[in-house]
Amino acid sequence: MNRLLSTVSLVGLLALGACGEEKKEEAASQAAPAATSEAASTAAPATSEAAAPAASTPRQGGEYTVLFKDDLDSMDPAIGYTFQSWSPIRAVFDGLMDYKPGTTELVPDLAESFEISPDGLTYTFKLHDGVKFHNGRTMTSADVKYSIERVADPKTQSPGAGYFAGIKGYQDFADGKAKDIAGITTPDDKTVKFELSAPNATMLAVFGLNFGMVVPKEEVEKYGADFTHHIVGTGAYSLAEYTPGQRIVLNRFKDNFNKAEGFADKITIQFGIEPVVQVLKVQNNEADITGDIFPPAKFLEVSKDPALKDRFITADQLNTNYLAMNVNLKPFDKVEVRQAVNMAIDKDRLAKILNDRATPTNQVLPPAMGGYDKAYQGYPHDLEKAKELLKAAGVGEGFTTQLYFQNADPWPRMGQAIQQDLAAIGIKVELKGLDLATSVGVSSKPDGAPMSLTEWYADFPDPSNFYTAILGCAGAIEGGYNWSFYCNKDIDKRAAEADAITDPAKAQERLDAWKGIYADIMKDAPWVPLVNARRYALKSAKIDGDPSYFTDIITQPFPYDTVWVKQ
Repeated sequence: MNRLLSTVSLVGLLALGACGEEKKEEAASQAAPAATSEAASTAAPATSEAAAPAASTPRQGGEYTVLFKDDLDSMDPAIGYTFQSWSPIRAVFDGLMDYKPGTTELVPDLAESFEISPDGLTYTFKLHDGVKFHNGRTMTSADVKYSIERVADPKTQSPGAGYFAGIKGYQDFADGKAKDIAGITTPDDKTVKFELSAPNATMLAVFGLNFGMVVPKEEVEKYGADFTHHIVGTGAYSLAEYTPGQRIVLNRFKDNFNKAEGFADKITIQFGIEPVVQVLKVQNNEADITGDIFPPAKFLEVSKDPALKDRFITADQLNTNYLAMNVNLKPFDKVEVRQAVNMAIDKDRLAKILNDRATPTNQVLPPAMGGYDKAYQGYPHDLEKAKELLKAAGVGEGFTTQLYFQNADPWPRMGQAIQQDLAAIGIKVELKGLDLATSVGVSSKPDGAPMSLTEWYADFPDPSNFYTAILGCAGAIEGGYNWSFYCNKDIDKRAAEADAITDPAKAQERLDAWKGIYADIMKDAPWVPLVNARRYALKSAKIDGDPSYFTDIITQPFPYDTVWVKQ
């Protein structure tokens, strides 16, 4: 979002020159995500293959429609954490920080300004005056504190709770020993202060996640678990209608404090549209944006059509598609079984299924991420060795299991390929294709899915982001996104130590620490990293915006609140 009072780049040192205060510049350099020439040159993904056309002048008015196959997992910012829900959540809610669309540049959002203490332990945010919730009430610092404590409360079952574990008093609150998080204080209605237990190189980025977005307590308490269907935020768009399984209608919020966003008067998110039909409708300008992964069946036709070249969006992204194995469930509680599965899957064939829109991978981090280990060998594709490992685990005769995934192209195709690969070593796989919300619900239960086929898009360009929620102990809870339920306390400690390295002079030390962490995780093999995919989508002729918006891969697949409808 275009709040340029001060800016922060996550691929370099924090730069707060626009604030013009030496104290802030010093503080920012200590709190920045550590970066070296390696991180700075690789963390930011490349732009589209073809040069994007220049944008028209932004204009107010009009409406557009986004198409999805399934209803969203949740519009509650404490809960929703899928690729599909990112954009609409960010259109409705704001947090202290956000990303400038199309970039890795952090900018203040609800915060008018912020200061970081020289020791990197205290973050103080000053809020904008007169920010209104959609229900008309003025937002205060107490709402910020409430919103983050709500995420940290185990009763909420938020997959993002662990991101705030470094705030003083977090654990006492999470354990029910304290009524609030002592390290979050509100000296006045416009000021909120966070005290950390240790410096954290990623903390500003954490305040830019949807888990830090601000909600009104009275609306949450009014609707409880059904808040997702009655959302109220401070963002550019307010909820006009939510008919589950059919559509969401968002209207421009006229009292939004930031006038540089919210151009279209109305956005309709329509569900129940198969990906191939999504493409057909947008091709014919009957709808405006494809929401799901681009279907392989339409890829060659659309990508080769010169008439669509300015409407076909292509972007590199910080992404890993992977297979999670639930270490709580037999026989995946045995490392030899998980290693055998790693060796059995033919990743080159998976890439072919995706029309070569993805590159096979052997590790957790994508190649564009600082901390990616080019020298790492990973598990070879070796069926005989895989059979030996199964025998060593006592399941040499094979076994039957289930694989869960969203029932939208290309996941069923990938599931079928994996089913065939595992059959070659005696593992019989029952495929369980479900709608998005149901699939997430099963996979996020400790006794739910033995295997889950899914993907991860970076929330921010730092190696820690592929750990905290999806491989760390904090995410190994019901409702979390660590679907392998892998929890290694020693690695958790090493991860915290790596994130406490905030001195730019020790940036390479921090990246090396993360390389070692991920190498050791792969020894335990809770995942099978599969491919790193590129992002493709199609937009109608009437959708416009800054060309960089259509390659944004860090914070939202498509910035609903900053694009506009042509005259």
